[in-house]
Amino acid sequence: MLSLSFTPLLPWPAIAVLGVIVAVLAVFAVLARGRTAWLRVLVLALVLAALTNPALVHEDREPVKDIAAIVVDRSGSQQLGDRPQMTDAVRAELQRRFGALANIETRFIDVPDAKDGDDGTKLFTALGQALADVPPERLAGIVMLTDGVVHDIPSAMAQLGIKAPLHVLVTGHPDERDRQIKLLEAPRFGIVGKDLTIRAEVMERGGTGHAVVTVRRDGEEIGRRDVATDKPFALNLRIEHGGPNVVEIEVEGLPGELTNVNNRAVLPIEGIREKLRVLLVSGEPHQGERTWRNLLKSDANVDLVHFTILRPPEKQDGTPISELSLIAFPTRELFVQKIKDFDLIIFDRYANQSVLPQAYFDNIARYVREGGALLIAAGPEFAGPASLARTRLAGILPGDPDGRVVEKPYKATPTQVGQRHPVTRALPGSDANPPAWGDWLRIVEARTRPGIQPILSGAEGLPLLALSREDKGRVALLLSDQAWLWARGYQEGGPYLDLLRRLGHWLMKEPALEEEALRAQTTGRGREIRVERQTMADQAEPVTVTGPTGKVTTLTLKPQEPGLFTATFDAESLGLHTLRSGNLVAFVSVGPANPRELADVFSDTERLKAVADGSGGSIRRVTGSGGAIDVPRLAVVRGGRLSGADWIGFRPSDSANIRGVEVYPLALGLAALAALAAALLAMWLVEGRRGRAA
Repeated sequence: MLSLSFTPLLPWPAIAVLGVIVAVLAVFAVLARGRTAWLRVLVLALVLAALTNPALVHEDREPVKDIAAIVVDRSGSQQLGDRPQMTDAVRAELQRRFGALANIETRFIDVPDAKDGDDGTKLFTALGQALADVPPERLAGIVMLTDGVVHDIPSAMAQLGIKAPLHVLVTGHPDERDRQIKLLEAPRFGIVGKDLTIRAEVMERGGTGHAVVTVRRDGEEIGRRDVATDKPFALNLRIEHGGPNVVEIEVEGLPGELTNVNNRAVLPIEGIREKLRVLLVSGEPHQGERTWRNLLKSDANVDLVHFTILRPPEKQDGTPISELSLIAFPTRELFVQKIKDFDLIIFDRYANQSVLPQAYFDNIARYVREGGALLIAAGPEFAGPASLARTRLAGILPGDPDGRVVEKPYKATPTQVGQRHPVTRALPGSDANPPAWGDWLRIVEARTRPGIQPILSGAEGLPLLALSREDKGRVALLLSDQAWLWARGYQEGGPYLDLLRRLGHWLMKEPALEEEALRAQTTGRGREIRVERQTMADQAEPVTVTGPTGKVTTLTLKPQEPGLFTATFDAESLGLHTLRSGNLVAFVSVGPANPRELADVFSDTERLKAVADGSGGSIRRVTGSGGAIDVPRLAVVRGGRLSGADWIGFRPSDSANIRGVEVYPLALGLAALAALAAALLAMWLVEGRRGRAA
């Protein structure tokens, strides 16, 4: 390729000034001397041209292909309905058709969900990063294959330094239907035993105007109601226990709707106890009484009511109880009127001394069955005729004493079941054999009820700690009054704080101490999720994971320690994941629970229309009549329109790589000097001849 270039010896402004001067002188010369002055003008013009240093440049050029960028949206909203299949089909067809264009090189850019955060679909950001190494003049055009739900749309392509046309191919259908639940007021905390209000709204397009909403708490259905769509409604909900209370609000789906994923909203509400009210009744003064009192009083969140029976069982002399009491024992108030106000009742070495009538024990049994918690810390009295096992509590106690008290040193040892149970699993010192803690010196022999297995054993393998569930409530039976030995450091003591606190939390239904539990949480390393399955079985069932887009995967867990199985996996997309194992359900959110990708799921041709039209491109759906895929023809256009009813155009650049350059100066060397000398000589001869003639 041959071209003319200039490398001026003076700055261009100076040459421009000289050019003006030459032009003025030329005018005066022509006016004064007539046609002979044109030779002077020629000389001045040659001098001026020499100052611009002209040269002929010969370039050896190798043509290169233009670039066409194809941006493929693989975000969460593109996984709904038949959009994945539609996207794959259009992508394959574009790849085939671009293969037939000899002078265009394709660059496919697949854009998944953002790894972190809730930034939505960032197609233009990905486009700018992918084309950072492409000269702007080589870009023939851009094709975006998307549902139109894009969150980084510039006002014009010029903001990205791009002058090529943008053609947008929109997946999805114009008549899409969908229904979703939106939380308007979602409290994150609630008081245990109190009601709170959740406000929500069912939004729909192409719906019926009303829908049935189902409410679940911790995976269990607690109510249904019919609500009007596109109008707020309120739900009153009681917080049943401390820790996470997982509330699930689900609206029934529409026939043929786009996705059911956003038909459900999940709200984890942390249950907080105002004050943990505990009633401790000590049957007699003893060394372990102080241990219980100190343990309960050390927790600022515990409101303790403690009564001690001062009259020993062997001193029954007929003196009225009211005359022996330092403070009147308000039995009716505690065990009839206000029994439901207590979260936990503890009988510590209590013997039935006619202080409580049998009817009150009926109240206690009813309190437990309706959701209360009872702990019996038994001493020798439990083996005698005044045992609580001889009252109307017998029907709810995990064990029945046989009348023998064994007094010998022994190690409290987790049983095979206890090694799996969260109350006794991995107690400090339990990994040694025998356990690395001090001895206890007494145990009451008892037989556990059928189906109940102790979690701690003592001397002669006798049951030491047994737990049971009674309807909605829970009961624990500790068949020794020797826990105080650990608290006093006897033989270096033992983990009495861990044991008794875990026991109390289990009785009050703390989710972290459930025998059968499924938990999931993010680890903080990208999208990694850790799954834990607590079970008393030898093996854990596989966990089914349902992602935000409805994709279902199965997860196999591995044992980490007795009774605890774990696994980790990387979430494929942002949003709420539902995990199920048997009848257990857990939820974990990667990023926000309601990501931008699922807040607006309808395919749209309007959002990108302005930027596509401004670039000279076009926007259209890829679904034709009857739902068939309709991909426009590809054409190379050198001028005029860049799109039509059934085609999209790309502008060629004729770019090339320069392999070599040869420069031939025109104002330097002998040839230039000869031309200037010839012009001067001609001027001198002509003007000299004219002077002689005059």
